[in-house]
Amino acid sequence: MGKIASLLVLLLTHPLEFRTLVQFYLYHEQKRDITSKQEHPTSGWDRSSMRRCWKFLDMTSRSFAAVIKELEGDLARTICIYYLVLRGLDTIEDDMTIPDEIKQPVLRSFHEKTVTPGWTFSDNGPDEKDRQLLVEYDIVVEEVNRLAPQYKTIILDICQKMEIGMADYAHKAATTGTVYLETIAEYDLYCHYVAGLVGEGLTRIWAASGKEAPWLCEQMELANSMGLLLQKTNIIRDFREDVEQRRFFWPREIWAKYGFEEMKDMYEKGDTEHATWIQSGMIVDALRHACDSLDYLRLLKNQSVFVFCAVPACMAMATLALCFMNPAMFQRNIKIRKAQAADLIMRSTNAREVALIFREYARKIHAKAKPQDPNFLRISVMCGKIELWCEQNYPSFVILERNRVTYDPLDKRTVVINLEEKRAEATKNPPSGPDMLPWELATYIAGAFTLVISLSALVGYAVLKVYGE
Repeated sequence: MGKIASLLVLLLTHPLEFRTLVQFYLYHEQKRDITSKQEHPTSGWDRSSMRRCWKFLDMTSRSFAAVIKELEGDLARTICIYYLVLRGLDTIEDDMTIPDEIKQPVLRSFHEKTVTPGWTFSDNGPDEKDRQLLVEYDIVVEEVNRLAPQYKTIILDICQKMEIGMADYAHKAATTGTVYLETIAEYDLYCHYVAGLVGEGLTRIWAASGKEAPWLCEQMELANSMGLLLQKTNIIRDFREDVEQRRFFWPREIWAKYGFEEMKDMYEKGDTEHATWIQSGMIVDALRHACDSLDYLRLLKNQSVFVFCAVPACMAMATLALCFMNPAMFQRNIKIRKAQAADLIMRSTNAREVALIFREYARKIHAKAKPQDPNFLRISVMCGKIELWCEQNYPSFVILERNRVTYDPLDKRTVVINLEEKRAEATKNPPSGPDMLPWELATYIAGAFTLVISLSALVGYAVLKVYGE
């Protein structure tokens, strides 16, 4: 009843959003049902341990759960386990109530615990939202040990790399009292450990599954950028929640230049103008990874893998546009609306459409930029780079119709294309002379021969006439 009432309110207050949600529920078909009997060999739904893992996935991440479940074959189960392993590691690292002497050995050996039958962890604080995942972690361990060897090796390798970085940062905060990241370079390194490595692992899994080309593993810089775009967006959006729980991820290099001594000063002092300038600086930094993310998405060939990567990237761009120059972000957690999320899910089906989504939100960000903001020029450059990427890869004068490609007649580039097409056609079909009968050809040859002989005789006569005298 409550859901019907909320839909009626939405119909009255936001009719266009209501229409989008109706379209989503009616026309967006689920690609696979992991609970159906024919999917059991790859989804593992016939095992109670795997069913519990799917339940934990729904509990810890609604947004990722939907796209993970639509991955083809055993990729869905593999990525579900991969996500839960890293979520468990992150839950220990994020919990500020765990003493460092307990946290350090657990973090640094988490990849070993992940394959130790029966291992669980119950030292998280009572308010830690994902605490139950670690209390029942033996179920995850059981499913990790069921994975194909190539997947298990990748997951444990990424887990080991990530746990080292997390443990180092947690130990620094606990022993030195320094809870802030100082520089943008340090911020990038932290995001690499917690998100860039996730992108690296996913890329290796795509290649190992055969769903993507083996050479995709050579594009780790792009995979890292993809992870950093998503992680930095979450860090920007979750500002208030993180500060209240004493998790400080914004680098001091960006926010300390405006006279703030603590991150909480950005909402306690009431200096909204300077706070939004800092906010724009963080968003400029996140937009550095937009074009790399688009490059990465263009390399993906499998549709389910593409959608898995494209949907969160598009939602990240929408979230950055929502946060930009929005003082409400400092007061509470803000999220894109459900209808907007549904629209992005329906549209994120191919690289061209995703590029247009990136461009759309880049334009919204640029439209809200203020000239007095010290980051105004950098914002303009970053948004311009996204525009340029889209124009170079998907020119705006090319119009895609259902069965053919046409060109905008008002665009000067169309004239160039038409000339090139005419030249290509002329090269392919060179003009041929008129057809002639054999006797006509013989007549032409005889006439030409007679003309040449006559001219030669005339020249000879003239020479003899002149020099003979």
